[in-house]
Amino acid sequence: MRAPAEQFLTLRAYGAPPVVVALAAQGAFRGFMDTKTPLYAVVAGNLVNAILDAIFIFPLGLGVSGAALATVTSEYLAAIILLWKLNNELVLFSWNVIGGDIIRYLKSGALLIARTIAVILPLWLSTSLAARQGPVPMAGYEISLQVWLTISLLNDALALAGQALLASEYAKGNYKQARLVLYRVLQIGGVTGLALAATLFLGFGYLTLLFTDDPAVLDVAQSGVWVRRIIRSQYFVSQVTMILYSLNECGIIAVCHYYSADKCYCFCVRWALLRCF
Repeated sequence: MRAPAEQFLTLRAYGAPPVVVALAAQGAFRGFMDTKTPLYAVVAGNLVNAILDAIFIFPLGLGVSGAALATVTSEYLAAIILLWKLNNELVLFSWNVIGGDIIRYLKSGALLIARTIAVILPLWLSTSLAARQGPVPMAGYEISLQVWLTISLLNDALALAGQALLASEYAKGNYKQARLVLYRVLQIGGVTGLALAATLFLGFGYLTLLFTDDPAVLDVAQSGVWVRRIIRSQYFVSQVTMILYSLNECGIIAVCHYYSADKCYCFCVRWALLRCF
C-alpha cells in the first residue's frame, strides 16, 4: 500500500496552493455574506473531479495517479473561479504587507494550530494502525471514516450560516441580536445532531453497502458495530461542539464587515494558511 500512497501524495502536493487560495477566498466571500459563489465554485470543481476520475482511472488506466491528478485539477479550477469572482470585489494582490500584524496574528493563531493538531493526530494514529493490518482492514476502516465524515459535514452549512449572521450583527453592534443568533444556531445544531446521530445509529450498515460489496471489507467495517453505536449516540454533542468551533472563526467575517476589503482578503489568507497546518 505504501508505494501507491506515496505516488498519490506526491501528485496531490501540487494541489496545496489552490487549496490555500480557495480557503482564503471562501472566507472573504463569507465576509461579504455571499455563500452562493463558493458553492458554485466547489460544485464545479467536484463535477470536474468526478468526470476526470472516471476518465483517468479506468479508460486511461492511471489508477491512483489518475485520482490524484483529477483532484488537483479540480482544486485549481475551483480556486480560479473564486479568484475571478473575488477580483470584482477587491484588489487581490497588494505589496502593502504589515509585518507586525502578521506576527500578532500568528501568535493568536497558535491555539488554532494546537486545536487542528489535536483533531488530526488521532486520525493519523488510527489510519497508521489500520494500514499496518493490511489492505482489507484498511479498506474497512476507510469506509467507516468516510461515512462518519460525510454525516459530520452536513452540519457545516449551519455553522457557516451562524458565522456570517453572528459576525454581521456583532460588527454592527447589535449584541442582543447576535446573542439570539447564537442561541438559535445552537438549538438547531442540537436537534440536527440528534437526527444525524439516529441516522448513523440505525443506518450505518446500509451506508457501508454504498462503498463495496466485498464481504471481507464489509465484515471489517461493520465489526464492533455496537461499540460504535454507543459512541455515535453522543454524536449530537460533537455536532454542537463543531458549531461552537465554527462560530469562533466568525472574527474573519467581522473583519470583512468592519475593515476595508483589502484587509479582509489579507486576513483570510493568513487564516487559511494557519488552518492548513
